[in-house]
Amino acid sequence: EEEEEEEASPPKEEQSSLDSFRSRMEQRLEAARFRYINERLYSTTSGEAKRMFQQDPRAFWVYHKGYTAQVQRWPANPVDAIIAYIKKKPVSLVVADFGCGDGKIARSVKNQVHSFDLAATSELVTVCDMANVPLADGSVDIAVFCLSLMGTNLVDFLTEASRVLKTGGVLKIAEVASRFDNVRDFTSTLTWLGFKLTSKDTENSHFYSFEFVKTENAPKNRKKLGLQLKPCVYKRR
Repeated sequence: EEEEEEEASPPKEEQSSLDSFRSRMEQRLEAARFRYINERLYSTTSGEAKRMFQQDPRAFWVYHKGYTAQVQRWPANPVDAIIAYIKKKPVSLVVADFGCGDGKIARSVKNQVHSFDLAATSELVTVCDMANVPLADGSVDIAVFCLSLMGTNLVDFLTEASRVLKTGGVLKIAEVASRFDNVRDFTSTLTWLGFKLTSKDTENSHFYSFEFVKTENAPKNRKKLGLQLKPCVYKRR
């Protein structure tokens, strides 16, 4: 019998080139999937988004990895400014981080921080719909939305923040500047929900930040407010 000829391995240079090509293709597929998930998060309710991640746990990992890569390209990350703010406050103040991602705030401050997101990247994160978090009424001193006002039911998130905040509690919001068509409409909606604007920074070219104080509970019989922010679309690279 003739001996079967062993398949010749490609030369090292060729193998290296193939590996590099495969790696680039995988990165492109992952980037395309990130953009698709990102689009879904802006165009569905938080409940639908939570179901999406429950049905496909890897989707959250792909989104989180892509989001982290985007953040690293920015000149600054607004979560760092929020962490610096909290660090100047008494450690006795309780914080709720809505849409916490990897839980950086909880890992960076000594305060008790309740970290909420649609899926968990660590044991610090409580998985839930941000329109319905497992906290008692009036149990929080500072509520945070840092680049997390996604989904079609933004008013539900902000109403939930109002529910868990104490009267006199602080609401900190940071969002991508390009998402705002009309800042006044945005702040007016928060006023209607029982918040008073105490400071804002809309000079930054990348992010807008706002600080509100809760002056009263959100109206129980609230009509469906049409609060919307434009989706944050990431370009192909």
